[in-house]
Amino acid sequence: MFTGIIQALGTIKKLDNRGNDIRLTVSSPTLDMSDVALGDSIATNGVCLTVTDMGPDYYCADVSAETIKLTGFAHYSAGSTVNLEKAMRPSDRLGGHIVSGHVDGVAKLIKSKKIDESHKLTFECPEELIKFIAVKGSIALNGTSLTVNDVSKNIFTVNIIPHTKQVTTWKDSKTGDLFNLEIDLLARYMERLQAGTK
Repeated sequence: MFTGIIQALGTIKKLDNRGNDIRLTVSSPTLDMSDVALGDSIATNGVCLTVTDMGPDYYCADVSAETIKLTGFAHYSAGSTVNLEKAMRPSDRLGGHIVSGHVDGVAKLIKSKKIDESHKLTFECPEELIKFIAVKGSIALNGTSLTVNDVSKNIFTVNIIPHTKQVTTWKDSKTGDLFNLEIDLLARYMERLQAGTK
């Protein structure tokens, strides 16, 4: 589990094809690896990945074909910058919301508007996911915990404050970019409970 509060930025150093899967190597001089062990999880642009090899400033992880299909990993290449967050401990502050790192799909940034110091961002998402997105509810985009401002059809908006834009990959985002989208865990379970009562 994660909080959606980004801890560091990383750079994809290598993408090795393993059949339909990928072996990913991510380098980050600012992510504290001293308490990371093999088998631990690190959210990489919001995707929960298991550490299979590591050093003081890098880790490797395997990305399955299923994960590639549901996320933006198919569009990443060596040199891509990614948001990083280590799995939370029971004693950590829950500064964002509960994020599983299990991405539901990809949202496309279709509009960006600066309002005072913040940015209002408008996204288009798959129609089957919009029912899980609620005004003032939480979502994770590329691993960042965000509050939804508006929802209409398959469009939703969020605001990015200057601090978030400065310390994450949001500073390089532009119209047309694809973002890993994880709906709120509670919304997913509510849907399942309702489906079970029909």
